[in-house]
Amino acid sequence: MTSPALPSYSSGTSTVPLLGDTIGANLDRTAARVGDSEALVECATGRRFSYPELVAEVDATALGLEALGVRKGDRVGIWAPNCAEWVFVQYGTAKLGAILVNINPAYRTHELAYVLEQAGISVLVAAPEFKTSDYRSMVADVRGDCPELREVLFLGDPEWEQLLTTGRAADRELLARREAELSADDPINIQYTSGTTGFPKGATLTHHNLLNNGFFVGEGCGYTEADRVCIPVPYYHCFGMGMGNLGATSHGATMVIPAPGFDPALTLKAVQDERCTSLYGVPTMFIAELALPDFADYDLSTLRTGIMAGSPCPVEVMKRVVSEMGMTEVTICYGMTETSPVSTQTGADDDLDRRTSTVGRVHPHLEVKVVDPATGLTVPRGTPGEFCTRGYSVMLGYWNEPERTAEVIDRARWMHTGDLAVMDDAGYLNIVGRIKDMVIRGGENVYPREIEEFLYSHPDVVDAQVIGVPDERYGEELMAWVRLREGAEPLTAEALREFCTGRLAHYKIPRYVKVVDEFPMTVTGKIRKVEMRQVSVEELGLESAAAVRNA
Repeated sequence: MTSPALPSYSSGTSTVPLLGDTIGANLDRTAARVGDSEALVECATGRRFSYPELVAEVDATALGLEALGVRKGDRVGIWAPNCAEWVFVQYGTAKLGAILVNINPAYRTHELAYVLEQAGISVLVAAPEFKTSDYRSMVADVRGDCPELREVLFLGDPEWEQLLTTGRAADRELLARREAELSADDPINIQYTSGTTGFPKGATLTHHNLLNNGFFVGEGCGYTEADRVCIPVPYYHCFGMGMGNLGATSHGATMVIPAPGFDPALTLKAVQDERCTSLYGVPTMFIAELALPDFADYDLSTLRTGIMAGSPCPVEVMKRVVSEMGMTEVTICYGMTETSPVSTQTGADDDLDRRTSTVGRVHPHLEVKVVDPATGLTVPRGTPGEFCTRGYSVMLGYWNEPERTAEVIDRARWMHTGDLAVMDDAGYLNIVGRIKDMVIRGGENVYPREIEEFLYSHPDVVDAQVIGVPDERYGEELMAWVRLREGAEPLTAEALREFCTGRLAHYKIPRYVKVVDEFPMTVTGKIRKVEMRQVSVEELGLESAAAVRNA
């Protein structure tokens, strides 16, 4: 009698215990341990801070906010690109027990007003401007509609400088008393996650959520105080402030900010000039870096590790990062804002195939399972289903939205991600798509990720995204949006279909092809497939097929 297949369930055992610290206490502990080691470098200005200097700036920020009347549980918004002050505010609010609300730098007045109001922000720290955004005028436009917003501080203005001056002159004992009132389970961060419909939801995270996740990501990268982590990913997202900053400070490593916003050349220059050992990025960032005409001129010899995450990681791109950037210990992380964010990670000791073609195994102290979305039952290994995770990393809930929280966190505290995954016999996971992205063509379930991976093997394709578009006969048909290498011949749908024929099942071959210079994207590097579908329906004249109603 053969034994039944193992269920798609795994738990992360570890000999390293969870941290019970608050974020502020952990920073102080690190600073005491590593002494004058460099903590933070801001390449754009040349500013550098040792760990004692970083703690002094953090404490001044905390005490300055305290003098403004900020107390435990108050919401402090930050609306700025990556800069040293972002770091001071992140750790300073944590020391007070105030809840930092990250505001996406790409937001406009409509979204800003919603977040200010929904989170009940009383103090906003903002950059005066960034790229095409005039933050001063946008704040002025919405301020009258946000009665709880009582203070706005623009970085570099006299009011901001006064806050730091007040904080530096204040009694450090006052901050120690405030910190003594804090629990590691207190909420200290709200991050707004964009749904495909409706307003964003505010994932509410604790010291314990964020500090431990950053720490164990850093453990996965083998960080010590000798590491220098280049962080071109945005701070307003968990990738930057959690995996980046907290991953570094919990190990005494150095945080390097290459530029306020992502720039591929400035990122590689920072790696070279600052002798970085680790580099973070979403796949599109690594693709942009590898595509620089002078890529080979940068000295990246100090790179050892790093993280690719944020959206599906193409296997071919991972292989190039290992071979051409020297990131031999690079890891892939998978997760979501609601889980602080990482649930799985590849290991430096995994073989190249697993390190480039899976999202790794369950993180320490967490549980993961793959379930049938219809029944909620755990599926056998090798079977696709919805990825769920449980443990210290799961958010408290969506800020002031218990109904929306109940939609994703079940009674047993499992977070339902909406992602489709497959777990193999050794516990490694593959993300095969979103439940909402899955294309059903003539009754066949098609996972765009599989076709995207195949299209990367075309010699002229540097990036590919596959979506479903409405079709009156099959319900949905496949469409590929592709970016071609410079100098490549134009690619027709016929030529691409010919390339696929005999190598992909007929129902997986894209019917439509669109060649683009770039994809519509969120600032975190996630592809906006909803927008791609809308554009495609209009361009292909598929409105009547889109209007067909299905049960």
